[in-house]
Amino acid sequence: MPLSAGPIAGRHERLRVRVRGAVQGVGFRPFVHGLAARYKLSGFVLNDGEGVLAEVEGADARAFIRALRQERPPLARIDGVDVTSVPGLGPGDFSIRTSMGAGAGHAGVVPDSATCAACHEEMLDPASRFYLYPFVSCADCGPRFTIIASLPYDRQHTVMARFPRCAACACAFADPENRRFRAETSACPACGPRLSHSIEQIRMALLEGGIVALKGIGGFQLFCDAYNDAAVQTLRRRKGRSRKPFAVMVANAACASHFARPTAAERALLRHPARPIVMLRAGAGLAPSVAPGLCNVGVMLPAAPVHHLLFDMPDAHAPSRPCAFVATSANRGGDPLVIDDEEAREMLAPIADLVVTHDRPILARADDSVMAVIDSGAMFIRRSRGFVPAPIDLGQDGPAVLAVGGHLKATLCVTRGREAFVSQHVGDLAGAATVRFYEETARRMLATLGIAPEIVACDLHPDYRSTLFAEASSLPVLRVQHHAAHVAAVVAEHHLDGPVLGAALDGQGYGVDGSAWGGELLVLNGAEWRRHGNLLPIRLPGGDRAAGEPWRMGVAVLVALRRGGEVGARFPAIARAGALAALIASPEVRGRATTSSLGRLFDAAAALLGVCVLQSYEGQAAMELQALVRLPRCLPGGYRIAGGILDFRPLMSVLLTPGLRAGEGAELFHGTVIEGLAQWIGQAAAELGHTRIVLGGGCLMNAVLAEGLAVALRARGLLPFLPRAVPANDGGLSLGQAAIARSHLMHSDRP
Repeated sequence: MPLSAGPIAGRHERLRVRVRGAVQGVGFRPFVHGLAARYKLSGFVLNDGEGVLAEVEGADARAFIRALRQERPPLARIDGVDVTSVPGLGPGDFSIRTSMGAGAGHAGVVPDSATCAACHEEMLDPASRFYLYPFVSCADCGPRFTIIASLPYDRQHTVMARFPRCAACACAFADPENRRFRAETSACPACGPRLSHSIEQIRMALLEGGIVALKGIGGFQLFCDAYNDAAVQTLRRRKGRSRKPFAVMVANAACASHFARPTAAERALLRHPARPIVMLRAGAGLAPSVAPGLCNVGVMLPAAPVHHLLFDMPDAHAPSRPCAFVATSANRGGDPLVIDDEEAREMLAPIADLVVTHDRPILARADDSVMAVIDSGAMFIRRSRGFVPAPIDLGQDGPAVLAVGGHLKATLCVTRGREAFVSQHVGDLAGAATVRFYEETARRMLATLGIAPEIVACDLHPDYRSTLFAEASSLPVLRVQHHAAHVAAVVAEHHLDGPVLGAALDGQGYGVDGSAWGGELLVLNGAEWRRHGNLLPIRLPGGDRAAGEPWRMGVAVLVALRRGGEVGARFPAIARAGALAALIASPEVRGRATTSSLGRLFDAAAALLGVCVLQSYEGQAAMELQALVRLPRCLPGGYRIAGGILDFRPLMSVLLTPGLRAGEGAELFHGTVIEGLAQWIGQAAAELGHTRIVLGGGCLMNAVLAEGLAVALRARGLLPFLPRAVPANDGGLSLGQAAIARSHLMHSDRP
């Protein structure tokens, strides 16, 4: 609807305004329309492939520009505002014009956002036409990334094109006074998507102990009553997930306090518009099978209107305690998240008692993001729904590159100008379905962003599926060492210039010497790096199998301590299975395969203390060991440093003390490792003249380690930098690879 500007007093100035950033699908055109009304300007605004383009004319055009820069819609991100003078056309109307330039461009796609307070209120208002509607949304909330096919962001370029607006929604869309003015995803019960089952049916199934597969924003999720241990165990049995922890959904942050102990920072993170899963210190109350053997539980708040309705049904019987539902990704082991209705009915029927679909397709699957508050700041464990595809600022312009990540927790990264776009979490590239998802994600990113990369960066490991994907491209390939990429990712997000000292504390990565690295001191300067120190290498029995069988690393430590004769007594179940004798005699123990991995040292400690000898999910041994820690304590003389090599054999020997309790051993292990690492890093920093210390690698998911090490480094006058923009684990590898590839191109002798 055009806005009549009326006569304009004073000098007429017409300005062309180009706004770049995440400015489509966030109510930016209505925002501009409102500013034009405030300052009585004529002109127009539209979406195009570059962002938002506007022309404004009137006496207060400059005031409009100031307000545009200072104010913005809640979901918008303004990266730049370019203003040029153009010939004036005289007084007239201000209108929102039809979008131009369909296809790829430089406009930003906005992440999905949880239901805003206004929509939530309408959904619970019996007088509203959105009453109990599970797809209510507006310009400030709702799906974006998961439903868009192409830019510019208009309804016809999203899956909402299949839902023509009813008269009431069309009127609201065209009315500048309505809060759904130009809200592209808005719909109502008369014209919008519909659930296959009623909220009453879903809630009843859950409260009766059933398992529900529910289609959400980025894919299907599996729900069950988080207080009902029988239901949780049934879900574990059907899903084939024996011990890996489940996340829990509650109505609000206050409800989480009934079974967890969230801090103020964690409550704020729970309420973030992305609605991530947040790791909280667990209390009592939930079913024991939700997070067995762990001290933390992942908690999330409702991310979609349908989630709110599970808790907000006004006529439902009020339980004696706040409802809490297990909410976990709906997939079969190793496969990506299910997004298709027919696939869900086929694949999830053996798991769920009720499969609930809806008729709004999902174009881009996106798992829930997972975060934790570590060292007073938010850190990603998994970066996905609600944060992707928001770019990461690299601080300076550079060439376009594609980075393909690693093998576990795979992501991809594409750079454009000063921006890095890291994909949603893809998963482990072990199964064909996940590899297809990975390849689809690469194609979609390049097409949507309109990027033609000059080079593709991959891991040094020759057999990773991501490496093979890079080699199959038509681009030049740059191979980047795994731990250099971990450090480079942190350097990139913090815009650190010049050489830095980095500690890569990780599970495992392919070293330049062919061995398995994972406890490294690296000096990184742009694309160049060198190894300055490492943990003492120990044998790696079974190669990659050791990551899933911590007892193998226990055997390696016993052999390193010349106590190989004790392995049978330490691991009697393994000995009875016949695996131990064969392993002890094998060349894998007595041969050349070694690892400097800190993650494998955690595995060895967990095995030797009897905490975990066989893992059912990655990181289980380290997580269960961490769960035993109340107060880390350093063992005097528990480590040695010589020639840049950090040796924890004295500590490991003490862990073998007869009668040592697992909890006491866990506290000694964590405290000594923290102090040893801090001393090792501090000595190297003094030797090299560095004060900035970059910390990266999957071991930093351990809050006890990360926080303790950061505090210990600061006490030595050093400045630690932790990963904040992407996960410390392999989910952040692609960003580091991209940063090194960009630096390589920027400093090479290109024509």
